Amino acid sequence: MQPHFGNTIVHAGAGLESAAAAMILVHGRNGSPENILSVFSRLDRPQIAAFAPAASGGTWYPYNFMVPREQNEPGITSALFVLESLVTDLLERGFPSHKIILGGFSQGACLSSEFALRHPRKYGGVMALSGGLIGAAGTTWDDVPGSLAGVRVFLGCSDVDPYIPAERVLESEAVFRRMGASVERRLYEGMAHIVNDDEIAFMRDVIDDVLTL
Repeated sequence: MQPHFGNTIVHAGAGLESAAAAMILVHGRNGSPENILSVFSRLDRPQIAAFAPAASGGTWYPYNFMVPREQNEPGITSALFVLESLVTDLLERGFPSHKIILGGFSQGACLSSEFALRHPRKYGGVMALSGGLIGAAGTTWDDVPGSLAGVRVFLGCSDVDPYIPAERVLESEAVFRRMGASVERRLYEGMAHIVNDDEIAFMRDVIDDVLTL
């Protein structure tokens, strides 16, 4: 069952034929591609082709990302399949993996993080804005194979986020470091569930690095 496959994918920024790199941006719960593409517009990097898929009903999975995974199926698996299809299409169109940046907010950050972990490649970056790896409390990821050596991973979140416990952000940081990623983790004191200007500035820095490769 694929509740999200075949849904709208919204494109912004440069055309594929002229883009210097590509981003896949995943919206949060009760969001839309237009929501997450507002983050892209704040980046002010028109050389990038950005793609934002749409979740059915605006939500990728029904419950919190830290309940037992089977409660959030088939939504999670379907969402990850959508991301895999987008990455595969970009690779087939000639974008090397180091020119592909993954990112998202809230549910989208959780999915982008989980996808990068389960499909490790030398991505241009993984930008998780208020999110972390998916799994119930006590989940370990020690048996996940592959490497993210040198991949820039950003984990930005409030230290009191109502949906994303700071502990899960720290757990995600540890997993990505074990896989060799270059991790920047920032917990913002008292921040609401938003994307702040510091996060945008860091994302710009990652994009600029990718553009020089």
